[in-house]
Amino acid sequence: MSSELELSFRPDLDLTELMRQRAQSLQQRGQKRQDGERLLRPNETVYQLDFSKQSLKFSRWSVCLPDIARLTITATSQLWTPDLTNLMNRQLLEPVGVFWRGEKDQILQCYEADSYEFGERIAELAKIRKVMYFLFAFGEGCNSETVNCSIIFTTES
Repeated sequence: MSSELELSFRPDLDLTELMRQRAQSLQQRGQKRQDGERLLRPNETVYQLDFSKQSLKFSRWSVCLPDIARLTITATSQLWTPDLTNLMNRQLLEPVGVFWRGEKDQILQCYEADSYEFGERIAELAKIRKVMYFLFAFGEGCNSETVNCSIIFTTES
């Protein structure tokens, strides 16, 4: 028998601040980022997803956005260890999840095939990871306080 498991994305404010300090430090010293390094942009926040189970099958996304908003979610690979290394472009996974609402009271939109593939990829990585990190890029009228996002999996009981 299978059951549903909903996992909520949680902002990692400490890691976000650490990555912002890295970008600020480079800017203040007039230095350039490492070749291929991915610096955090001002509209991005690092989120994490903790897996309580490893054997998951992607079911669907649950994303709540304000009336007119856009959210892009990018996963990082299992090779990124934020306490040891800077984030590199090659450690960002594709496809990304893009969700938006273009008009007031419009149904939430997404690139369905990409979002589904993205969810399946997360389920695959859950088999080898207990925690995954994501970059949430907020655009068009949303921020970390106005967005609520989770992912629903099915599990075998």
